[in-house]
Amino acid sequence: MVIRPLVAGEENLFESMPDPLPQIRKMSYADGLELGGFRPSHTWVALRDGVVLARAAWVQPPGAVGEPWLERFDLAAEPALGADLLRAAHEALGGPKIYYAALPPYWRRVPQARAVVEPPMEAARLAGLVEGDERHRCTWAGTPLPEPSGRYTFRPAAGADEINDLVGKVAEPTLLTGSETALAVAGISLATDPQPWMGNGPSGWRIVLRHGEPVGLAGTSGDACFPQITYLGLFDEGALGDTLIDAVNALTAGGAREVVADVDGHRVAATAELERTGFRRLRSRIAFTPPSAG
Repeated sequence: MVIRPLVAGEENLFESMPDPLPQIRKMSYADGLELGGFRPSHTWVALRDGVVLARAAWVQPPGAVGEPWLERFDLAAEPALGADLLRAAHEALGGPKIYYAALPPYWRRVPQARAVVEPPMEAARLAGLVEGDERHRCTWAGTPLPEPSGRYTFRPAAGADEINDLVGKVAEPTLLTGSETALAVAGISLATDPQPWMGNGPSGWRIVLRHGEPVGLAGTSGDACFPQITYLGLFDEGALGDTLIDAVNALTAGGAREVVADVDGHRVAATAELERTGFRRLRSRIAFTPPSAG
């Protein structure tokens, strides 16, 4: 068994292992190399007789302020081999890095999916990474929206000060889409300071009102990788359904045909409201962090 990083010119070696989860939308390794996020020196393989039995690719976008994170990790062998690969790579990379395990929707209910995703996650545990929370990525793709309740009204944000004031009053946002990337790339917490990451000024923000008083806000991004509800925070959780409808309408008015949103797995009520609005799970993700960061 040989465990080592790739060298320039060996990019096809990574792709020689069939994708075990083709149903999950992901950037191809070739595209990641071209954009500069993937690098041969940050890509490791375990080979037996020239056949790739495990592969791992850490990504670090150009200009990112944070450390690389493990974005692709596939294993066609026992978890112990995957753990050996991770340990060797972690030593070369200066220590353990976060691993975001991408999972098919409802993977626990599907034996074939569990057979694919459980060995890499067990390898991560064996390598000392600590399993964290699960998040769901949901997508709306043209499903007819339900009728709003009519109890809430919406208007554009008056300006950056109003957005900052309301964000500061939200104890825990209901939706944060792409928060891991914002933190790793720019060191920005979407929960507490979303405006610098979104970069579109007040124009993408909608204020939620009941009886003329703000009860929350939603920040949308129409020019991200996918049009998305980047931030949604409420003081009145009953406004979630109407706020989702308003945010989708705002994005589709700008030309969006698809809208994505991330929700923490423990937010069962919020997940149900997304589904009622017409969102469907695209994938799930579990973070495995180094012990010092866990």
